Amino acid sequence: MNEIKCGLPRVGIVMGSDSDMPVMAKAADVLEALGISYEMKIISAHREPDAFFEYARAAEEKGFKVIIAGAGMAAHLPGMCAAIFPMPVIGIPMHTTSLGGRDSLYSIVQMPSGIPVATVAINGGVNAGLLAAKILAVSDDALLSRLKDYSTKLKEQVEAKDARLQELGYKAYMENK
Repeated sequence: MNEIKCGLPRVGIVMGSDSDMPVMAKAADVLEALGISYEMKIISAHREPDAFFEYARAAEEKGFKVIIAGAGMAAHLPGMCAAIFPMPVIGIPMHTTSLGGRDSLYSIVQMPSGIPVATVAINGGVNAGLLAAKILAVSDDALLSRLKDYSTKLKEQVEAKDARLQELGYKAYMENK
């Protein structure tokens, strides 16, 4: 089981295929950086429906407060998680070669009334991890403080890039990027 060791996993990360791993790993990296425990699994809602239903049914009992589900093409995994798991589900639509991920995006974002799935950008693993952290931070002041520190670091990175641009000018900046 892939999880960081700081208590029960608070976030489930699930994907339908290992081809989704590079995007889902970005969500895991954010969670790790913020000290949030998670469990990561590969489960296909279409190819192994019994295993999927067991995963979604057991998620609350395992201590999950949020599920991040990534899927491509028909992208049923996030919506089916939301249909079973009573807490927030964040869907990550995967880029696909046939339609560039628009098929995944539409499949995840167009859920029927009563089955919401928070949806991030195509291949939006970082934002999915941050959204999960923000959901958890509603009742965790220490996590909220870590999120504020994260935002401060982002601001400082942009300020440093601008200072470098102002010093070098855009041509030298582009050459040395």
